[in-house]
Amino acid sequence: MEILIALIIGLLSGCGVYLLLQARTFSVVLGLTLLSYAINLFLFATGRLVIGQPPVLSAVSSPADPLPQALVLTAIVIGFAMTAFAIMLSLRAQAELGNDHVDGEQP
Repeated sequence: MEILIALIIGLLSGCGVYLLLQARTFSVVLGLTLLSYAINLFLFATGRLVIGQPPVLSAVSSPADPLPQALVLTAIVIGFAMTAFAIMLSLRAQAELGNDHVDGEQP
């Protein structure tokens, strides 16, 4: 299971970096979104997800850790706000400059 999660995190990170290196604003926004998904999955995986254990302290010797879950929830909200801001910023730049290239030049 750890190998599968590591492969998914690596795939999301690789695709995100590839899209960040493109010259179009939508690709950059999509790359940032994929990177935020990879980071969220990494944070969630650091919590050592345990099946069948209570989420808070009890008589069980190893309860689930609620801190990574809270970090991921906060990161999802911040990532959504960042994506909305980046989309609006790219739309404004396209309206002002007349193209959607990151560096502002025509192809």
